[in-house]
Amino acid sequence: MEAYRHYLQAELNIWLFQMKKPPGIMNRMTRGVQKRINDLLPEKLHQAVTLAIENMVKAVMTGSKWVLPKKDPSLSLKTREMKVRQRIKWYRNTASAEGALTGAGGILLGLADFPAFLTIKMKMLFDIGSLYGADMKDKKERLFLLYIFQLTFSSQQRKNELIQIIEKWESFDPGIPENLEGFDWRTFQLDYRDYIDLAKLAQLVPLVGAPVGALANYKLTEQLGNNAMNCFRLRLIQQKNLPG
Repeated sequence: MEAYRHYLQAELNIWLFQMKKPPGIMNRMTRGVQKRINDLLPEKLHQAVTLAIENMVKAVMTGSKWVLPKKDPSLSLKTREMKVRQRIKWYRNTASAEGALTGAGGILLGLADFPAFLTIKMKMLFDIGSLYGADMKDKKERLFLLYIFQLTFSSQQRKNELIQIIEKWESFDPGIPENLEGFDWRTFQLDYRDYIDLAKLAQLVPLVGAPVGALANYKLTEQLGNNAMNCFRLRLIQQKNLPG
């Protein structure tokens, strides 16, 4: 078990290095182009998209009565993480199949992929949190999932900012009520949309939509799962609460 803890710490250190590295030239250029495009869009459109994503995420996070994996405090860290990886694999394959199906259907089904894929990703985060022993009925734990989501689907510059919050999560006071009012939904939707636009745009194109949708959903889900694992690992180490 001690060997596994060393392995976990090494993997976590590599991940932290990636989250904290400064933005590269291409990253800054891409972010600059996206900002200019966003500045050209009408304010009413930004408000409409922000409200739509806010309502979708809130519905998934506060209204769903999901069956979560059963907590078992007796599980070793290695066994616990094996179960987490199995869940990530299952959601990754499910998201890939869903992306292929909607991608094959052209524009209309491609647009339907957005809420379906969002639900898959959020459900996976709930399962991972539960397997790591978090109380997913707790508002702060659900908010933690939103920060993991943002960390995954954002520019390197935003990653640098968000990882600082996640590293200090135990002492972080978000001051956000149960209904998640006050959360910065506009930044949330801009980060998410800017990050996945290029990956998902080709999904709407006939013929190539199915393979693109399958691959994009596969990669994005795997990336989110890996980030969630390391975020919860970081908290367990800081709490000195690693399972035996």
